[in-house]
Amino acid sequence: MYEDEAELLAGYAERLRELRKCLNVDGTRARISQFESEMTLPGFWDDPEKAQKTVQQLKSHKSMIAAPDALQHELEDVQVLVELGQAEADPSVGEEIAQLVQELSRKLDDLELTSLFMDPRDSKPALVNIHPGAGGTESCDWASMLYRMIVRYCERREFDVELADYIPGDEAGVKSATLRVEGPFAYGRLKSEEGVHRLVRISPYDANSRRHTSFAAIEVVPDFEEETDIEIKEDELKMDVFRSSGPGGQKVNKTSSAVRLTHLPTGIVVACQIERSQHRNRETALQMLKAKLYDIELKKKEEEAMAHREGQQDVAWGSQIRSYVLHPYQMVKDHRTDVQIGNIDAVLDGDLDELVEAFLRWNLKRHKSN
Repeated sequence: MYEDEAELLAGYAERLRELRKCLNVDGTRARISQFESEMTLPGFWDDPEKAQKTVQQLKSHKSMIAAPDALQHELEDVQVLVELGQAEADPSVGEEIAQLVQELSRKLDDLELTSLFMDPRDSKPALVNIHPGAGGTESCDWASMLYRMIVRYCERREFDVELADYIPGDEAGVKSATLRVEGPFAYGRLKSEEGVHRLVRISPYDANSRRHTSFAAIEVVPDFEEETDIEIKEDELKMDVFRSSGPGGQKVNKTSSAVRLTHLPTGIVVACQIERSQHRNRETALQMLKAKLYDIELKKKEEEAMAHREGQQDVAWGSQIRSYVLHPYQMVKDHRTDVQIGNIDAVLDGDLDELVEAFLRWNLKRHKSN
């Protein structure tokens, strides 16, 4: 009795052992101990900003091992239940065991997905910028749809989202929006969305109801916070100050405290309007700029094809990573993984899990083959 279940659980135990190695659970636990030791030192809270970052890092590291630890305990509990059922030849626990084994299988699959985050950058917060391509109001509207899609996905994952910058379109939609997203493997999950997104639909802005093709781009950069050694000279920066703006319902400051920084050697532009203080917005914008420059530097070293400078990839036909067709049929197709989804409304409402998982597996396979 319950021999099949016991065999399944033995296989699950082996899978979990391998996953714990891939996720470096022991190493993460050692890092947690280091953070906790730092927090007991006298004067730890003398620098509140630094202390808060340590607390956040501790929280992030604990969240990384919470799932494998919890799954280990659940697996051991089910193994005990199966052993008791076998010893007592008790058929009454059969239904409960079957449900628990099925739930363990699902959680193992989820944990295996987490193991695909092999890049050290995957655990970092993400800076997400969305901007339209050529096409005026139509593209601005498409950019706002992508903005909502990303925000809804983050809400589903219970990520913390800060609106760093938002420039509304002249008539509708958005010209540019920048989000800072923090949560377990925020960058690792959102990097699948980087690239040009293509929309085909009957335009609501065309009086003749003709079919239009629109493009918008999403840029995703890991936020390295204070870990970068990038130095930016003051004479390399141009700073503009402007009034904050934001979509309906956003609590933004209406004084001229928002800051836009232009890095003159590269032409990279970042902006921030999170804080009411101009000084704080400048600090945040500078950190965003450093994160972008550092990410470009890393990707150059890795000889990756994509870079993050505006203009290196045309936001137009032929360069898209994904197409969203609303007319004459409905379908989302990812051109990297060939995944196709018929429920486009769900995708635009933030249901990106299938697309994200497929990208992670495709990306891992691509790197292994290189």
